[in-house]
Amino acid sequence: MDFGLVLQTDPPASQVVGLMRRAERNGFRYGWTFDSAVLWQEPFVIYSQILANTTKLHVGPMVTNPGTRTWEVTASTFATLNDMYGNRTVCGIGRGDSAMRVAGRKPNTLARLGEAIEVIRDLAEGREVEVDGNPIRIPWIKNGKLPVWMAAYGPKALALAGQKADGFILQLADPFLTEWMVKAVRDAAREAGRDPDALTICVAAPAYVTADDSPEALAHARDQCRWFGGMVGNHVADLVSKYGEHSSMVPEELTAYIKDRQGYDYSHHGRADNPDTAFVPDEIVDRFCLLGPAEAHIDKLRHLKDLGVDQFAVYDMHDNREGTIDCYGADIIPVLRR
Repeated sequence: MDFGLVLQTDPPASQVVGLMRRAERNGFRYGWTFDSAVLWQEPFVIYSQILANTTKLHVGPMVTNPGTRTWEVTASTFATLNDMYGNRTVCGIGRGDSAMRVAGRKPNTLARLGEAIEVIRDLAEGREVEVDGNPIRIPWIKNGKLPVWMAAYGPKALALAGQKADGFILQLADPFLTEWMVKAVRDAAREAGRDPDALTICVAAPAYVTADDSPEALAHARDQCRWFGGMVGNHVADLVSKYGEHSSMVPEELTAYIKDRQGYDYSHHGRADNPDTAFVPDEIVDRFCLLGPAEAHIDKLRHLKDLGVDQFAVYDMHDNREGTIDCYGADIIPVLRR
């Protein structure tokens, strides 16, 4: 199993670079960041510094979207980084939640997302594509490589990931939902004539390592990670709006917890002190995240690995970022690598 670190690009950027260097020293192979131009600093500028200050780390957004930048700009940016640092980028992409809504736009349609996946990948790898009726090729790209991994929750999005993406990003670590969604993605890949085992499966969620499993330690860990249930709740609310509250298309294990959700202020997005996450119960925090002593993390990661998960990406937005990176490097990553 591979491991990734997920950060927000809060200033100073040097701190983001430093944490990514720390992650590489501790055995992490991927460095991810949020991508929301209004809320945080521009990630692609920071990727250049991360790549310059590491030797093997692969970097990318978790996740970008087809609406923030034109597709040829996105492809050229990835290709430039790859040309400079040796094909060490991956494009995580989705419909766009905070990036689009904070700017007053709706998330992209799945049709637009599906088209963007193919266009961005082809352009970044040097192939000619048609954009708005015009044939385009970036002539300076040689031996470019850009895997495109798609984030998804709902049945149609999961199907699209299986049909077109190189990998699937699932932003929660609940084993039941992981099994259900990975099966949906791989079934769609198989039906599209693709090799389902060729898709990379990445689960991303907050991880908080505690010294013990005392009620006090676990309560603090939950409070530091409760924001994640609120973030996922934005996507779940979209699914409920689309499919209904008790649809057979989406498991109630995913949708039931947002019944008391009142609204969401993106100025607190992805932060431990988010006041809009009081509706998220402890049960959801425990299911969606990894909390407790290192042994508890190892047990859950082994379960996820058995379900076909290739990478676990740690959302490290809480009050123990360095400690989490170091503990994973010392006590958790070596066990899962074995």
